[in-house]
Amino acid sequence: MAGVIGCGPYYTRPVQIPDDGQPGTSRSDLLRASPPMFNSRALDALSRVHPAVPVIIFVPAIAVLSVLALSALSVAPFLGLLLGGYLLWTLFEYWLHRLVFHFEPEAGIGARLHWIIHGVHHDHPNDPLRLVMPPAVSVPLGAAIIAVLYLAFGPHAAPALGAGFVAGYLAYDMTHYYLHHFPARGRLGRLLRELHMRHHFQDHTRGFGISAPYWDAVFGTLHRRSSHPPAEPADAGRKGAAARSTLGRSLIKGPSANGAGRSQEKKPWQHPTSTG
Repeated sequence: MAGVIGCGPYYTRPVQIPDDGQPGTSRSDLLRASPPMFNSRALDALSRVHPAVPVIIFVPAIAVLSVLALSALSVAPFLGLLLGGYLLWTLFEYWLHRLVFHFEPEAGIGARLHWIIHGVHHDHPNDPLRLVMPPAVSVPLGAAIIAVLYLAFGPHAAPALGAGFVAGYLAYDMTHYYLHHFPARGRLGRLLRELHMRHHFQDHTRGFGISAPYWDAVFGTLHRRSSHPPAEPADAGRKGAAARSTLGRSLIKGPSANGAGRSQEKKPWQHPTSTG
């Protein structure tokens, strides 16, 4: 018997997966099984991005902005503005994730856009090609933000602020990929991974600062780090995705069949390799 998981509004077909317990199917496979987003193969290809692509695009951009900044500034002001640009990015990351990525209309074009922008990542967080932002979005958005910085701060300060902002974005993208696809190393790595896995599988109304969780502490959305998952909120899971919510709970609590293995099952954020 097969089930359907994460049937988003822009799926070209339902994704059939074996029920839990079928041989040869791991939970990681279920979370990786991202389907085509568009009927057009060309459009769908643009929605799948190798994680090296942001590095290839934005490292040269950071270098150009830094050269422009240092042609007008000494090192100390440059470093100060660079840090300011990075902090500006972390605030942008938090509010973009909270207000835009998690604005969830229940129907219509808004629901479709939400699934394309972020819902697919929550449906299939193990898909390595649907994790970093596609250049078709990140490049125009980045250019628009740099233009705003020039208008707001002028040609002397804007390049350094822009370099810090873009460097912050790149650090976010790489951190996000690391948290999903590499074993967490060190106290900071384990903390970031735990907080992000809690966002995916425990309470998606908290934990919006992926690379900078201190903003969650500032704005009251930091996860409560208890040894047991909190009671499920009224809107837990994501609207209209009961199958995904069930899978998320199983990843935290362990297999549900007869309660077998529940006490031995590790939480998602404790696994040495990615589960979400």
